[in-house]
Amino acid sequence: MAYENGEWIIRGVGYDDESRLKNADDLIRLIDTAGFLPLFKNEIEGFSVEEHTLADYWWSGDEENDPWEWRKAAAASGRIAYGKFFDKRSGFISKEWFPHFANYRRDGYDFDARWDDEKATLRCKKIMDVFEKKDEMFSYEIKREAGFGKGGEKNFEGTLCELMMQSYLMIHDFRQKINRNGIPYGWHVAVYSKPETVWGEDHVTSCYSSRPEESKRIIFDHIRSLYPSAKEGTIEKMLK
Repeated sequence: MAYENGEWIIRGVGYDDESRLKNADDLIRLIDTAGFLPLFKNEIEGFSVEEHTLADYWWSGDEENDPWEWRKAAAASGRIAYGKFFDKRSGFISKEWFPHFANYRRDGYDFDARWDDEKATLRCKKIMDVFEKKDEMFSYEIKREAGFGKGGEKNFEGTLCELMMQSYLMIHDFRQKINRNGIPYGWHVAVYSKPETVWGEDHVTSCYSSRPEESKRIIFDHIRSLYPSAKEGTIEKMLK
């Protein structure tokens, strides 16, 4: 996605293009096959959901055809992690590939160990602590419970992004708020969880027996195999 002449431009494919994603099921299958994929176009040609979609359908609000709506179904499928995983930008990682990202991005640290070794900020600690009370939380609940906002901690979105980049949190659903009468209302809001809550600690940490750099090499080589023209520095930027 590019910003040109005061508007956002989607770089999609033609209606008759055989590679075009037509629905949320197509998106989930693509991520399962590719292993991981950023949402929007980036420096690696073809390495995005955007480049497999029809531009005219974006932000149409049509749940069947709008790729922006599909991310809800992908996150809720139980097969896909959604979050800011690629150079602080949104994207998807399959359940199969997530352990490699966790091993590399965490650099051998569970969050408590990262905190104990003074490698985590207090802001990150406050957010992770709220997940000791609940398995999942709306973004606005996290902000309130962790003490961000007016008179409290700053940079809530940036801190959430940091925790997703480090693979400690993921978005696993989008839901509407519920009023006092139990009726859903308003926009769908991101629901966050620890990956261990969604997929189990044994699965998420299943690559811990390997060195973090080995997981990085496996991810790097996978991208290179799918996009051989991608430059080494560009891949490094996406994975750092």
